[in-house]
Amino acid sequence: MKTLRSVLFFVSLLVIMMPACSGGATSTPQPPTERSVQAEPPTSPPEPTAVPPTQRPAPTETSQILFDDFTYFKQDEMTANDWIIRSGSGWPGVPGATFRSENVSFVDDPDQSANRLLRMTSSTDGTSRNTYQTQICHQRKYLEGTYAARVRFSDEPVSGMDGDQVVETFYTITPYRQALDPNYSEMDYEYLPNGGWGGPDLTFYVTTWETVQIEPWNADNTSNSIQGSLADWHTFVTQVTGGTVRYYVDGTLMAEHGGSYYPDAPMSINFNLWFIDGGLIQSQGVREYQEDIDWVFHEAGALLTPEEVIAKVSELRNSSVKFQDTVLPGTQASPCDL
Repeated sequence: MKTLRSVLFFVSLLVIMMPACSGGATSTPQPPTERSVQAEPPTSPPEPTAVPPTQRPAPTETSQILFDDFTYFKQDEMTANDWIIRSGSGWPGVPGATFRSENVSFVDDPDQSANRLLRMTSSTDGTSRNTYQTQICHQRKYLEGTYAARVRFSDEPVSGMDGDQVVETFYTITPYRQALDPNYSEMDYEYLPNGGWGGPDLTFYVTTWETVQIEPWNADNTSNSIQGSLADWHTFVTQVTGGTVRYYVDGTLMAEHGGSYYPDAPMSINFNLWFIDGGLIQSQGVREYQEDIDWVFHEAGALLTPEEVIAKVSELRNSSVKFQDTVLPGTQASPCDL
């Protein structure tokens, strides 16, 4: 059924591009669309709009760029570039599950012989004791600018029976210090191939957060979603400038968020692959799910179109740049625990 419904994703993107359309990931155990009663979720994504040139920040003499091509062979090489590979237990996911550093590996790209990929592999046998989740985090020093990543999502496990409610992500976040922290910020891309949070299979969310309380659950966020298969490679671009967050999927604008949801605190850049509490199927045998990452990019203070991002990434790769980080250091800890 997933294969038959995969065209729904492309239909959704066509709807986004229609002039008649109007209107308006990570780390949540409840639907991102569960938001405060102050505002209702839009019924459709916004029509793509051009950004006035006057909104573009003035260029600086030295650009602050993070770029990682994930051309690694060992985890030590990655952590030397200020990445954290999470281990231990904690939020989000199945209570009692373990975040395991061994779940991060580096593989050759089957489509590009000279390219390498970072692979996250999470697994479960339906019990919390044998549920292993995956997360990587970069330093907490990112706020305004343009974010991007090329990621491969999957609809089914690479081994074992399908059906577990797994969350495949690319997101930015601040640490959770206290309930309803006014200095909390989060921006998510989240794909749920087997549904979850009360939604159907093959649902993709983009969500921007004002704040959250984990226990008891109280979320203040705004979210858009589309249905359809996202299995395969996709490029996600987030613009965070001028009081508006814009989410692009493969060059198409999917959502615009602003107001109180606009980020106001430095965030870390994260990817994780985890299972929803209560969403594991009761079936014998281990199931393994994977998410691959080709590259990640951020330019602080710059508003870049998806096309400009691709051009910059291509220029870096053509110059044999495997890793670059000229973003000013952060002053706050990066615990990599959410």
